[in-house]
Amino acid sequence: MDRKAPVFSTFGCRLNAYETEAMRELAASAGLGDAVIVNTCAVTAEAVRKARQDIRKLRRENPKSKLIVTGCAAQTEPKTFSNMEEVDLVVGNLEKMKPQTWRGLAADFIGETEKVQVDDIMSATETAGHLIDGFGTRSRAYVQVQNGCDHRCTFCIIPYGRGNSRSVPAGVVVDQIKRLVDAGYNEVVLTGVDLTSWGADLPREPKLGDLVMRVLKLVPDLPRLRISSIDSIEVDDMLMQAIATEHRLMPHLHLSLQAGDDLILKRMKRRHLRDDAIRFCENARKLRPDIVFGADVIAGFPTETEEMFQNSLRLVEECNLTWLHVFPYSPRQGTPAARMPQVDGAAIKDRAARLREAGRARVQAHLAAQVGASKKVLTENPTMGRTEQFTEVYFEVDQPVGKIVETVITNHDDCGLLVE
Repeated sequence: MDRKAPVFSTFGCRLNAYETEAMRELAASAGLGDAVIVNTCAVTAEAVRKARQDIRKLRRENPKSKLIVTGCAAQTEPKTFSNMEEVDLVVGNLEKMKPQTWRGLAADFIGETEKVQVDDIMSATETAGHLIDGFGTRSRAYVQVQNGCDHRCTFCIIPYGRGNSRSVPAGVVVDQIKRLVDAGYNEVVLTGVDLTSWGADLPREPKLGDLVMRVLKLVPDLPRLRISSIDSIEVDDMLMQAIATEHRLMPHLHLSLQAGDDLILKRMKRRHLRDDAIRFCENARKLRPDIVFGADVIAGFPTETEEMFQNSLRLVEECNLTWLHVFPYSPRQGTPAARMPQVDGAAIKDRAARLREAGRARVQAHLAAQVGASKKVLTENPTMGRTEQFTEVYFEVDQPVGKIVETVITNHDDCGLLVE
């Protein structure tokens, strides 16, 4: 009888999803059978609560399976999960990427070892013990080039879950992208926890722009290169040059802005002020007029007044942001912000709603401006694809999957662009 395949449940960021696929491969190589693996996120207290809820649900559905918890929340608060009777083993972020961990699980070492296997993440020097080719849709692949973070924003627990910044050498990245292109992928996304810190720990300290230019030069058959969330204050001159001159670098940047008030930014221990963000967006748009920006913004950070919030709200227009990720602030135990004077919960909820409404208005303005335009769309399924600016396009007639098709936008609805 065939062994039952492990069940994976993933929370959080794209990098976590990437690592789940790596763990899936490691588990298969080790011959791991009946098990449930929950890959947690620690970014908010709500993320931890949802993980605990999912663990209880998965235990009810899989009463005889070994249940293993890993990920950032397992790294930062292992006792939270080891104290749950539903959990058999807690595995840290370093351990989850090691083949020997999965060989031990396949050999059924659970019960013969300590329930918590979580080492000091700050001792990590390698980015990943296992790289995968082809995570994502059959049209778009994600490549992890960096992990960890050297910064200590006062609201963020992630450095304690991911460790200090580590970079994948450029040659390794290029070789992986070549394999992906050979496998038929038309778009690659570079991902990391703090992407603009890439290279700081490598010989000669190259910058992210150097990596982008090297990929585009050495993988000429790659149609599209995209970069995920970046810290705009750390963008280097070479990356700005790539934005200006390389049409294969997609005109879509997601910015880690977090707030639009200078005092709040200082209390967050961010490295930029509001004018820095505005200036970056203006400069990038001059270099690439069709560029579109997304941004992370926190509503209700401790000590935020209504006037301070209005500065964040105005930043949406002043930076001409389109895709907003709005986070209602919630305190994370162990962070400096959790000890600051907190904003009333109702005010946080109201401010988050107003930010989201501003975001919806910006999306609708963007969609309306695209009607009648000719667009190159990378198809993700027969009826949906994305433009170079990452805007969703819906087709009335089925399209070949994983291909770049040229089309004219005929209309839009609340969800995306339409080709009728």
